[in-house]
Amino acid sequence: MFFNRFTMNMKSINQTIVSGFILLGLTDDTELQLVIFSIFLSMYLVTIIGNLLIILAARFDFHLHTPMYFFLSGLSFNDMFLVTCTIPKMLVNIQTQDQNITYAGCMTQVCFVLMSVGMENCLLAVMAYDRYVAICHPLRYRTIMNPCLCTLMIAFSLVGSMINALVNGLMVLHLSFCTELVIPHFFCEFTQITKLACSNTLIDNILIYISSCIFGGVPLSGIILSYSQIASTVLRMSSPEGRYKAFSTCRSHLSVVFLFYGTGFGVYISSTVTESSRKTAVASVLYSVVPQMMNPFIYSLRNRNMKEAIKKFISRILFL
Repeated sequence: MFFNRFTMNMKSINQTIVSGFILLGLTDDTELQLVIFSIFLSMYLVTIIGNLLIILAARFDFHLHTPMYFFLSGLSFNDMFLVTCTIPKMLVNIQTQDQNITYAGCMTQVCFVLMSVGMENCLLAVMAYDRYVAICHPLRYRTIMNPCLCTLMIAFSLVGSMINALVNGLMVLHLSFCTELVIPHFFCEFTQITKLACSNTLIDNILIYISSCIFGGVPLSGIILSYSQIASTVLRMSSPEGRYKAFSTCRSHLSVVFLFYGTGFGVYISSTVTESSRKTAVASVLYSVVPQMMNPFIYSLRNRNMKEAIKKFISRILFL
């Protein structure tokens, strides 16, 4: 009833300055919403706890004070930040049965999600470069991957992602919204916001396309290039044990890359073959929630050093 009244009022008044939007979420079914609340709350807690364990284990175990785990800690922090930008608001909306989000809150969500996704791409590319140096130039690894370079790569990735989010966010602020202010999603996504605009969105679409190429295509190309060099080096190794050891150091990162980009391409394909925005919203969970939740499991289960470090850290906490 509230939704119908809101829509009728919006249609009767053309307004360019809005106070907020309505997030429809993943379903209108009240019973399903309770199930979704439980599932997403569990996923959120698992994501936060898992990634926090990765960060703390890498911090307190001196064996993990290497560039690889430094970048992994950055990835874990970014994953926590990304899910915190979207899931808590969704849970609050379900709990209060209030689908509204303020204009400022929605624009903030757009910027933070763009920044986090861009940062995720950059970090995965940086981690691929780290594996390239470790396998292809092992004797020069510590010289090349020095603390200064590692810090600069993280800083450059963060600043670039922030600038990208800020530019696209400022462009969204100039859009005018006339009637339908309903977002068929569980968070404010850039493309969904531009679809609601009654002003010209050509420049916005061009900018997001360019930024997608820069912060999506360039890191992915870097990852592919790094692993092509790694594969060439590994295949030239005469020892099977050496090849296995070299490949084993890349398994966790490769799994995370395939999960993140695989789900991202899956969402893109689903959005092109279906006209249902609600189905696209459900599919978007695959890239905005699932990889962030699975990353700690991938690194803790497939990485012996990380597994041992987490066990030591948990034991230290339990027996304090």
